Amino acid sequence: MYDCVVVGAGAMGSSVAWHLARRGREVAVLDRFEAGHARGSSHGSTRIFRLGYPQADYLELARESLRWWEELEAESGTRLLELTGAVEHGREYIMRPIQGALKASGLPVSRLSPGEAAERWPGLAYEPYVLHQPDAGRILADRTVQVLHRRAVAHGAELRHASPVRRIDVAGDRATVITDDATLIARRVVVAAGSWSQDLLGNVLNLPRMVVTQEQPAHFAPSEAADWPSFLHHGDPGRPSRHMYGAYGLVSPGEGVKVGLHGTGIRCHPDQRTFRPDPRGADILRSYVREWVPGVDPDSAEFISCLYTTTDNEDFVIDRRGPLVVVAGFSGHGFKFTPAIGHLVAGALLDGAALPERFAIDHRLPIERPRRAQLETLLAALGAGPPGIVEPATLHTQLATARKSPTSCGPR
Repeated sequence: MYDCVVVGAGAMGSSVAWHLARRGREVAVLDRFEAGHARGSSHGSTRIFRLGYPQADYLELARESLRWWEELEAESGTRLLELTGAVEHGREYIMRPIQGALKASGLPVSRLSPGEAAERWPGLAYEPYVLHQPDAGRILADRTVQVLHRRAVAHGAELRHASPVRRIDVAGDRATVITDDATLIARRVVVAAGSWSQDLLGNVLNLPRMVVTQEQPAHFAPSEAADWPSFLHHGDPGRPSRHMYGAYGLVSPGEGVKVGLHGTGIRCHPDQRTFRPDPRGADILRSYVREWVPGVDPDSAEFISCLYTTTDNEDFVIDRRGPLVVVAGFSGHGFKFTPAIGHLVAGALLDGAALPERFAIDHRLPIERPRRAQLETLLAALGAGPPGIVEPATLHTQLATARKSPTSCGPR
């Protein structure tokens, strides 16, 4: 019998396995695909790291994660996090709470005028309110997953790729995990299966709704050599012609400047996606880049495909029910927290530590006011009716329906 079986060997599952194995537990990690696959949400060369959240609990979790990134780098002897700095910009009502939260936590942040920012980083155009965070930058994502695999195995974990889990059964304080060629019994099972989590747990847990979308950021060729920070552009619901409610970007070494729109992809089932860029979404991204990222060639886009698994309010789902722990719903902003999430889950399993209430299965906070306004305005811009009073649980469903196109990659 295993102490723990972890289902999913992406960033989060591998982090959980690393933390459990380094504390001497007998751990098996199962993944449905071969090592290094590009079918989920953890692949790709880079992700943004930043501390700037208006919510104190997210900010503190990011700060805790910074400590664990340093620990993982020290243990592995591998560089994973590069603090190249980050710029966030948007309207004052969105940016001021972020600045206030950083200052309240004693973290460095400075406000720049758009002109000052453009002089320093001429590859971008800026909204009126610009923040620079030096303790931010980029994570080397593929390298991170590889390192977590190696370190978990070095501490004694079993890692089995190409082992899709067909069923999870719960009996008392034990769980049984069934694959095509094995049956594993464990005291605890952690399901960190990304966009497949609902398929695996639908018969044993009543999970909150999580919408799976095929996102399509792209790498763009910079027009000239320039200094690039990681960047986050908070969308403005007052100008719906932009057809977006958030954009991000960073340099991916050897690939160009990666730019994406946050959470605007076509709804899909992870087993039925096309991996082909949606033409409408591609045009919207190129249009955004022409206006806001003048330092790249908008016609040089090389699109990539990844999955988002998004909750109604973009809070994560990290909770325990009996012998099961679900780790899912990272809504396009989870990778930066990878080593801290593993620490949280290991602490809950081994020490009885409480998991954050915000992430509980049955504790779904309402969509925060600015985010809600952005979603409703975007729906109106897409022809889904005028903004109005909409229940939070329906907003993302309406958005996915409004964005449906002939290239949809699965059932609605």
